[in-house]
Amino acid sequence: MSVLARVAEAAEPALAAHARLDPGPGRFDQVADPDRAFVLEAVHEGYLMHYGEPRAFSGMDGDLRLLAGDTLYALGLARLADAGDVAAVAELSDLISLCAWAQADGRPDLADAAWDAAGAKLGAGEGDGARAAVAQRLASPA
Repeated sequence: MSVLARVAEAAEPALAAHARLDPGPGRFDQVADPDRAFVLEAVHEGYLMHYGEPRAFSGMDGDLRLLAGDTLYALGLARLADAGDVAAVAELSDLISLCAWAQADGRPDLADAAWDAAGAKLGAGEGDGARAAVAQRLASPA
């Protein structure tokens, strides 16, 4: 079962009717730690519910998509909090807020950079994370 399929299965029962049977590969399938892969995919799917096209769910109106996105953010963050990984919770919290800011400012490129950096930090322990990546992009001349 793919990580995205596991996310869809773990989501609130009210979302089950909207789950795709085979959501396909996820963005973080290469992450070695299955718990980290799950967390990253859950939060990324929540992000896509808000700002893009979700991969594991379909057929929701805009209001339900926003609520479902929040639910998926909470699902991922709760898994980290239960494990006591405060630093990872902080990284994902930064990521979520940076992505919201970037989208509101019309800079989806910054959101993409934040996702790449957070995925590297949380998935492989590489790099300085989302906040540093966005700061570096903002400091670089266009």
